[in-house]
Amino acid sequence: MDVIRIIIAILLPPLGVFLQVGLGKHFWINIILTLLGYIPGIVHAVWVIAKK
Repeated sequence: MDVIRIIIAILLPPLGVFLQVGLGKHFWINIILTLLGYIPGIVHAVWVIAKK
């Protein structure tokens, strides 16, 4: 299941984080990072998914 979440995180980083942690602080941090730059959003999303 984590492989699917990582693929989703590469395509839509906030969705990957949402599937992992819900509407928590990491979701909102990822929204901000994705708006500032797509790559930081991907890195954060993969980190959140891999951490759990």
